[in-house]
Amino acid sequence: MSNQAQKILGIARAEKGYQEGRKSGHWNNDQKYSNGVPGLEWSDFQAWCATFVSWCALKAGVADLYPRTASCLTGVSWFKQRNRFSAYPAIGAQVFFGKGGGTHTGLVYDYDDEFVYTIEGNTNDSGSPEGDGVYEKKHRRKDSYVFGYGYPAFAEGIKSADPAWKDKAPKPQPPAPQPSSQIVALNPAVKPGAKHAQVRDLQRLLIKAGYGPINGAVTDFYGPETQRAVARFHDRNPAYRSGLHDPRIGPKGFVALQKQAGRR
Repeated sequence: MSNQAQKILGIARAEKGYQEGRKSGHWNNDQKYSNGVPGLEWSDFQAWCATFVSWCALKAGVADLYPRTASCLTGVSWFKQRNRFSAYPAIGAQVFFGKGGGTHTGLVYDYDDEFVYTIEGNTNDSGSPEGDGVYEKKHRRKDSYVFGYGYPAFAEGIKSADPAWKDKAPKPQPPAPQPSSQIVALNPAVKPGAKHAQVRDLQRLLIKAGYGPINGAVTDFYGPETQRAVARFHDRNPAYRSGLHDPRIGPKGFVALQKQAGRR
């Protein structure tokens, strides 16, 4: 599925394993995300979980759907002002943690009845209060540390656990229509010495597939030049030949010729 939610989550997931700078035995919040977001360059060497979300949104081309800020509290306020804040998780939502949502943030990539699954920057997998990189995390939905979720206004809608948003879930998209085949059947009247409109098509196909030249083409006459080109086709594709230097194209050979000329 290619949509805005999956685009930002793909960007975020690709950053899993990235770690900030380290100096004198400590992680120092020096990271690439601040300098990658216009207006947030100043936030380098500071807590960068919100900056990470802003960076992912910018890279995914959905920067206007998320707050551009290094502050979790500002992020909460941004979503609330747009009436897009919920106590329920949603795919692609920005999750906020701690008192008032001001302690930490990340992106939701999935949820179930018990847990919410996230991608977060400036965190760790050791339980230490000192964040060091980008990780996938799992939190209990009813954990008091989970404050709430900001819902981006995705063009495709948002898949949410919030009953109030059930009518705003992404609608299943019908499969893309398959292009009709360009392959056509051979008319039985197309044979050496005959005149037929499909001979023009045959001549064009032979030339395009590399069995020309056909002097005097393109015409509706299946003459000697067309016969010689068909014989060249059979010399290179003997499975479709009925006799030595066969000048007549057969139904199966005509299909094969069309494919060689690029029809599908």
